[in-house]
Amino acid sequence: MKIGSINLFKISIIIPTINEANNLPFLLSDLSTIQKEGEILVVDCGSEDKTIDIANIYGAKVYKSKEKNRGLQLDMGAKNSKGEWLVFLHADTRLSHDWHRKIKSILNGDKNFIYYFQFKINDKKIIYRVLEILVNFRSKYFKQPYGDQGLIIHKSIYLKNHGFRKIPLMEDVDFLSRLKNKKGLKQINSPIFTSSRKWERTNIFLQALKNWNFRRRWLKGESTKSIYSDYYK
Repeated sequence: MKIGSINLFKISIIIPTINEANNLPFLLSDLSTIQKEGEILVVDCGSEDKTIDIANIYGAKVYKSKEKNRGLQLDMGAKNSKGEWLVFLHADTRLSHDWHRKIKSILNGDKNFIYYFQFKINDKKIIYRVLEILVNFRSKYFKQPYGDQGLIIHKSIYLKNHGFRKIPLMEDVDFLSRLKNKKGLKQINSPIFTSSRKWERTNIFLQALKNWNFRRRWLKGESTKSIYSDYYK
């Protein structure tokens, strides 16, 4: 904690939510180890379940967005944060029991790097092990991690790169595409466990192909509104 400084915490954990009452308690339980060293900000965009009640019970700071717009939610969290480092997490993820110990050396290290977790899926099916290998290979060698892998960014670097734009999807791709130094992206030796729910209703490789096509359309300049409409059909 830095008295008299804008940074009052070492880390600010920012979680965008919409109807995450079934998942949020698990993540907030994992995050309880930060104690007085950090703060948790939940930015909700109109949940109709107990998401906000759960966030309050766990002592998170709750902010409300008038729009269903993840980029806006993430940026709102960042702008209201008081931490030196920003940790962006999806609500349906889990962390290992020693995640905080694993990232301590990072928090005291070079602020110019942007870090992300090792991608894992919370399902025992072998097919998900294949997807994990592909995602971690893409992230490490092509420098293309995404938001569901968690992003750890020093606040000064976040602001220097103008943060997340207020767009409803592709906000992670957009932000990372604006980085001048892609070599500054580093994977940390700690897993993040993502829910398999997004792949459960479809063939995972077909879904991966669809996601790749959405990113391709976005990079070619197609409007976010058009892609958003197709993504949530």
